[in-house]
Amino acid sequence: MNSGSNKIQNPETNVPKTPQMNERDFLNDQLATEKYMTASYSTALNEASNQALYQDLATIFKETQDCQRNLYNLMFQNGWYAVEQAQQQKVQQTYQQFNGYKSQLPYTVQ
Repeated sequence: MNSGSNKIQNPETNVPKTPQMNERDFLNDQLATEKYMTASYSTALNEASNQALYQDLATIFKETQDCQRNLYNLMFQNGWYAVEQAQQQKVQQTYQQFNGYKSQLPYTVQ
């Protein structure tokens, strides 16, 4: 973690700074593609009316989501992807906000 900041990031693995795509560029492009694909498969799952098609899409979605997660982990390990650490107060406020929504549901979520 960088001192004085809320960023969580590993030391960055150096890659050539040239006009040609490097390993980081390729992984970043693939990660963006996998994120787009998981969003698209999610929509397809919501709209699938055939059970067999739904099951096939669910399997492909899970494989795509796992691939996306592996790419994210690889980029994070190489210091090419940083995340912001949430402040505890903000986490608590968001939890209370969504916890309050339970009372608006027609049944109680346990």
